Amino acid sequence: MKKFVGIIVATVLAFSLVGCGPVDSAIQNIASSGSNTSSKSGVVTADDDGYAEGRMGDVMRTYFFDYTVNSAYTCNDYEGYTPSEGNKLLVAEITVKNTDRSTVTMYDTDFQIQWGDDDNDDAYAAPITYYGNTVSDEQLPEEYDLGVNEEKTGLLVFEVPEDSKDYSISYLEQFSNDTEGDVFFVFFTAKDK
Repeated sequence: MKKFVGIIVATVLAFSLVGCGPVDSAIQNIASSGSNTSSKSGVVTADDDGYAEGRMGDVMRTYFFDYTVNSAYTCNDYEGYTPSEGNKLLVAEITVKNTDRSTVTMYDTDFQIQWGDDDNDDAYAAPITYYGNTVSDEQLPEEYDLGVNEEKTGLLVFEVPEDSKDYSISYLEQFSNDTEGDVFFVFFTAKDK
């Protein structure tokens, strides 16, 4: 019995000593898990204010799905589609994965592109599919369903000003009760192809 009590005391003492040093780092890890900075895994979640900011290649974790902007470039023509005067095209490859417990219906307008500074309220666009311009089978459709745990990769094509180079692709959570949730931005610079 004395041996058993000795083992219990030694175990409790060992755990209490181990807990003395790393507790601060454990608390820091827990505290930073609510921030919107990407962790080693590249997963970005919204902060307490409902804002998330990532970069190309980061996994943006929304309420319904994860999305990643894999790559992006600009060009003057895509599959025979030419932008209006003063614009060029931005082609972004995006992967979307349903993390919800039921099928999620996605729309091309779930994602929009922004450029320039925050002072210009008109510095954004929807994908060209919103205007009925589907020019490639690689484009994400105007509307599609993602089953539970299903993943889809495709292109979003946008018209952007020809002098722009820095962009963000955003998503705003919208719920069936007409409320809005968190907003997610992926910032990047696109090069001409």
